[in-house]
Amino acid sequence: MKKTLDPAWLDAQYNNRARVRDWEQLLAGWGERSAAARATRSCRIGVRYGDGPNETLDVFPTTRAEAPVLVFIHGGYWRSLDKRDVSFVAPAFVREGVLVVVPNYALCPAVTIETIAMQVVRAVAWTRANAALYGGDPGRIAVAGHSAGGHLAAMALSCHWPALDARLPRTLLRGALSISGLYDLEPLRHAPFLASDLRLTPAAVKKLSPACFPAPPGRLMVAAGALESDEFLRQNKLIRDAWGAARVPVCETIPGAHHFDVLDSLADPAGRLHRLALELLAIESSDANEHHCKPH
Repeated sequence: MKKTLDPAWLDAQYNNRARVRDWEQLLAGWGERSAAARATRSCRIGVRYGDGPNETLDVFPTTRAEAPVLVFIHGGYWRSLDKRDVSFVAPAFVREGVLVVVPNYALCPAVTIETIAMQVVRAVAWTRANAALYGGDPGRIAVAGHSAGGHLAAMALSCHWPALDARLPRTLLRGALSISGLYDLEPLRHAPFLASDLRLTPAAVKKLSPACFPAPPGRLMVAAGALESDEFLRQNKLIRDAWGAARVPVCETIPGAHHFDVLDSLADPAGRLHRLALELLAIESSDANEHHCKPH
């Protein structure tokens, strides 16, 4: 990144709550929709995937036998939000016959981003081991994530799974969908509104930036809102440039969307991101039918 690391510029580029005027109402809406999703559907809330802080997840079963599985990872710059804020992404997938798993993780500054990445890969490994108990197919798992969750999805795709557990296959995941993800953490090391919580060092940046990794097995699809900052659009293109079009076959922007409402495209069965997630799981949306570890 040759652009200046001026602190004010970085804050303007990366502080999405400052960029989006009605972010509080949007997040409140997420909460209301998520509460409704948990109240009206058969789900398992707060299932333990480990003994560490916040190592719980929510499972949203479907009626399909041996259902494909989508693990969705929430964002919040690794320092805020919770799985309960994003339950609203599950219902449309459940109706399509997808088992949805939404993990929690501990938050910075109590833990490091590396700790969070390891929590996420343990949640994915738990999902493989336990999917069948909830009607899921352990051989058809994909991950998706938003913002910091998009970073964590790319980290999970890059995981060398046998190093976590020798019984796990190298290609545990069918693929990953990263929405408004972050792949180069160096700018965040210098952004004042984040620096004290994330406590990134140059060594951590190299270890935790997917753009620094060799391209892993599996497909990564990336998208960002067309109205996002230049830096988020740069990050979106960066991972395609770093890993190549064969590994990142989809690199798009969602028209008219900013950093928060871009997630509506995932929750909406007619949304582009929803259809991409189904493509990773190798199933066709009903809407389409109707209308024609170890981190590095």
